[in-house]
Amino acid sequence: MSKNVKKKDEFANVEQVLSTSEAFIEKYQKQILIAVCAIVAIVLLALAVRNFYIKPREVAAENEMYRAQVHFANGAFEQALNGDNFETIGFRAIAASYRMTSSGNLATAYAGISYFRLGDYQNAIKFLSKFRGRDAYLATSVIGLIGDSYVQLGEIQKAIGFFEKAAGAKNTVLSPIYLKKAGLAYESLGQMDKAARSFQAIKDLYPTSQEAADIEKYIARVTR
Repeated sequence: MSKNVKKKDEFANVEQVLSTSEAFIEKYQKQILIAVCAIVAIVLLALAVRNFYIKPREVAAENEMYRAQVHFANGAFEQALNGDNFETIGFRAIAASYRMTSSGNLATAYAGISYFRLGDYQNAIKFLSKFRGRDAYLATSVIGLIGDSYVQLGEIQKAIGFFEKAAGAKNTVLSPIYLKKAGLAYESLGQMDKAARSFQAIKDLYPTSQEAADIEKYIARVTR
């Protein structure tokens, strides 16, 4: 086949494809127009919600958060959680009122921590479990605190699951802490082999961590 004939065939194929596409568009132009308009409307609605609803509420949530954080920093966890009789509405109300904002999400973590510090471990778990954080350090700490809450409730096996999940973040500061907590939890259940595994992981993976400084005595204790 000559090059000219081959090119003619290629042009013919292209023309056929274009003709088919034009016919399809002509046949379904109304449906296509409706679909395009719907997509544009959705995009515009999303932008409007973000600019005229979420952003202003984010600013309001940040102002409320600041007041509650002052109470939290001062150790006034009841006021931080539930507000006071003056200007602060508290983390619990912020989490409920500003759910679609990042501050509202952060307020759920603060509320969970406040409940933990007040000794209400069920509510601590409830709020901490709702937190969805992008900050790896905070998200890992929240997971670990859920484990601590289960320990306080005597549900050690559940606690271990959260400690191991937090340790799985492979954070050089936090992971050895939660490996040690998991090891101690296993030890309290009499599962010495699993306790040894957790302690050994600190020695092997995080030898320069603070937890590794005296980890040999923990290993010796569960392997003797």
